[in-house]
Amino acid sequence: MAFPRHRLRRLRQNEPLRRMVRETRLSRADLIAPFFVTGGKGQRQAIESMPGQYRLSVDLLVKEAAEVQQLGIPAVILFGIPDRKDERGTSAYDPDGVVQRAIRALKEQVPGLLVITDVCIDEYTSHGHCGLVQDGKILNDATLECLQAMARTHAQAGADMVAPSDMMDGRVGAIRDELDKAGFVDLPIMAYAAKFASCFYAPFREAADSSPKFGDRQSYQMDPANVREALREIDADIEEGADIVMVKPALPFLDIIAAARAHMRLPLAAYQVSGEYSMIKAAARAGWLDEERAVMESLLSIKRAGADMILSYFAKDAARLLGD
Repeated sequence: MAFPRHRLRRLRQNEPLRRMVRETRLSRADLIAPFFVTGGKGQRQAIESMPGQYRLSVDLLVKEAAEVQQLGIPAVILFGIPDRKDERGTSAYDPDGVVQRAIRALKEQVPGLLVITDVCIDEYTSHGHCGLVQDGKILNDATLECLQAMARTHAQAGADMVAPSDMMDGRVGAIRDELDKAGFVDLPIMAYAAKFASCFYAPFREAADSSPKFGDRQSYQMDPANVREALREIDADIEEGADIVMVKPALPFLDIIAAARAHMRLPLAAYQVSGEYSMIKAAARAGWLDEERAVMESLLSIKRAGADMILSYFAKDAARLLGD
């Protein structure tokens, strides 16, 4: 490349030029907004470790979801904060559980908004694990029945998509079989396919009161060191019937997102998790970086790595900043 015949700065001189040659574009349609839903009425409980995020009762969730829709964000994903917990997480698959009630309210009062539900029992169990426990061991196969019931009740309440996040082996196939048997053959599954055992989930666990009461989740969530295993997990979920696969967390695993995008053709989601959100919030509050620029750069990097859709607690902020 001869100098000065080729000057790469020529196409960076002004915003119209930069916009014309931009290779990666972030859109409001790429975003999914997560929400924590709790019982009661008029409840808006601040989450200390996630500034600007709240546990919302169904009535206030409906108002937030309507705003999300008005901003052009196509979907929300719901996480339940139940009134009661037990060893089996039975409130997770209660037809009148908090998420099931929220689904019905959203479908009735915010028509056209896509409602996705997290399918995992950790928020509902007294021990805080994503599977049933026996003698200190997380049971894989026995947990699948709970996940099937949870997904079925979400579908019956009107969910548009279910998203199993537990990382039990075989759970996508089990849920697909259950949904098909119950008549929900057209309901898609977004599988948390490559979900890594990460410290970046800590603020979420405070928000959902879902920290394990003993041990950790390394026996079922993935080792952050492994790439090939992530692709095997993705392949397994696709084989079992996943319609969309996800990598979680996002920023510490951009290489996994890129590898997944090159490896398969299904739509690819990435979750900018609570710790990623809280890091940016904390640094911005300390005056160490520009929050708006950090939000947009981080989301753009996830999209550039290959994600088709991004679950992010910054979804509303980003939608306001985007001009499309």
